[in-house]
Amino acid sequence: MSDFVPPDPYIRARFSPGFLDHGGPYFLAPREGAPQMVGLHIEAHHINYRDAAHGGVISTFADVALSHAVYDAQRPRLVPSTITLQVNYLTAARLDDWLEADVRIDRIGGRTAYTSGEIRRAGETLATMTGVFAIRRSEGGEE
Repeated sequence: MSDFVPPDPYIRARFSPGFLDHGGPYFLAPREGAPQMVGLHIEAHHINYRDAAHGGVISTFADVALSHAVYDAQRPRLVPSTITLQVNYLTAARLDDWLEADVRIDRIGGRTAYTSGEIRRAGETLATMTGVFAIRRSEGGEE
């Protein structure tokens, strides 16, 4: 487990155990009137043979950030499942980089949510992303 301390106001996300434990750790920060920011510190297990974060790490980060925005958009919480995910890679992330995903919810309908955003390092856009999610509305689900 990493001893990385994220910048304020980020706190470590407590996503359900499993696959996300291997891809992170991920961090969350609240924002007024917008989806939470999601952060990722690039560590040794994220790096590929070219000394850059593997493309799969970036696409997983995009999926986590976009789907979390949908999950957290309404109460009771929505249950998103990825239909499509598009990531456009602009430049590489490197070891020790702090990445932030800035997400917009473009539209939430009855059964589908549309999202977009950017992954940034110190204000520089590393990737753009869009996602479409099937949503299930939980009945009396988690608040």
